[in-house]
Amino acid sequence: MGKSRKKIQIVILLAVLILGGYAIGSTFFGKDKTGLLKVGAEPPKFELADLDGNVRSLSEFKGKPVVVNFWGTFCEPCVREMPEFERQYEKWKDHDLVILAINLSEDTLTVNNFVNRFDLSYPILRDVNRQTERSYGLRQYPTTFFIKPDGTLMEVKVGGMLEKDIEERVERLLQL
Repeated sequence: MGKSRKKIQIVILLAVLILGGYAIGSTFFGKDKTGLLKVGAEPPKFELADLDGNVRSLSEFKGKPVVVNFWGTFCEPCVREMPEFERQYEKWKDHDLVILAINLSEDTLTVNNFVNRFDLSYPILRDVNRQTERSYGLRQYPTTFFIKPDGTLMEVKVGGMLEKDIEERVERLLQL
């Protein structure tokens, strides 16, 4: 009798863990059925701290072409494309291109080590509570939002990109 009771308790515990994990995952990653933001929409505003603790907001870049890239050091496609974003940033920053890389709540040491390793010079922001991630409807990393100078969304790219893919989108964003 004791062994079957133990098995039942284990099954109940596993069911609770699975349902709890699903509920938590739905809360953090869920979005209504429309999914990601629509082209032409105005992206949600945010205020996030950079690595020096300065608060940066999307609205401060109104009138400039902006690339918002959600990334993590744990994400291989993210790791591959970060240096490619750096090259594009260096190439186009004199055209007022802004690249904002939003890290997905990793610890400061990990993010700083990554930034130093790849010598990244564009702003790295921290989404510590993942609220910005949720407001943008993220489902996969990396996800990149290309925002026109008028503040509307030109394109959303889910998944990693090669440098030529980034450059093509930046050129359209800059209307070259």
